[in-house]
Amino acid sequence: MLSLLSQVESIAKEVGHHILLPAFISQTSIQTRKSDGSIVTETDEKAQAFIQEALQKLDPNIGFLGEEMSEVEQLKALHDGGKFWCVDPLDGTGNFTTPMPLFAVSIALIKDGKPVLACIYDPVRDEMFAAVQGSGFRINQQPYTPIPIDKPLGDCIGFVDFKRLKPALATKLATQKHYRSQRNIGTCALEWAWLAAGRSQFILHGGQKLWDYAAGLLLAEEANCVATDFCGIHPFAKSRLSCPILAASNTPLHQTWLYLVDESNEYSTLADRET
Repeated sequence: MLSLLSQVESIAKEVGHHILLPAFISQTSIQTRKSDGSIVTETDEKAQAFIQEALQKLDPNIGFLGEEMSEVEQLKALHDGGKFWCVDPLDGTGNFTTPMPLFAVSIALIKDGKPVLACIYDPVRDEMFAAVQGSGFRINQQPYTPIPIDKPLGDCIGFVDFKRLKPALATKLATQKHYRSQRNIGTCALEWAWLAAGRSQFILHGGQKLWDYAAGLLLAEEANCVATDFCGIHPFAKSRLSCPILAASNTPLHQTWLYLVDESNEYSTLADRET
């Protein structure tokens, strides 16, 4: 599996260096808006096509689910069973088109309903974050173990995406001092990678897509982080294209967040979540 990871890392690097960075520097990529209002560029589509072709050459029997596919195609890939690649060819498109140097390539291999291999590549900083299930977390091909976090939530800094939280919870978190400070860097992939690397202590997001968290979740878990949805259910416990995300550096921090979210009484049932 580590040999396969090395091949996937090479694909991510090639995309980053030869497709994403030149387009980022030139800022000439044509952009449009999807039906949900999010931006998509010709660079997103070119990068996905390259990755899909390269991965198919590695093993044509593995399926493919990419952000730039239609929802019908995504759901088919998700529910067909077996193994499939889950890819975000350019995570942080809004940053990419600003231009803000915060974006990444995200690739995960899903087997039996959970990620078993993953990499997230930051081409601007030339950082590769990667993992194989059960083999630990790596940065630039080297095993990496973050320093254990031993501090309360009030001393922690993490990532909160306020615009996707329900109003009462967003107001509560913005007006009450539960944590030291929060950030939102506009790329879920790098937020996950940085959590795994110990550069932040938590992630709170009201609804990430499968390709936003598939790779990052494996990295985080291999770095001993804990991740669930807002009801304490593992993101891969159900077959779904989107999921609220609550991740933390350790179990005590995660439990503190679960209490805070549950106290809001907004996410205490599964009725409003995709199944």
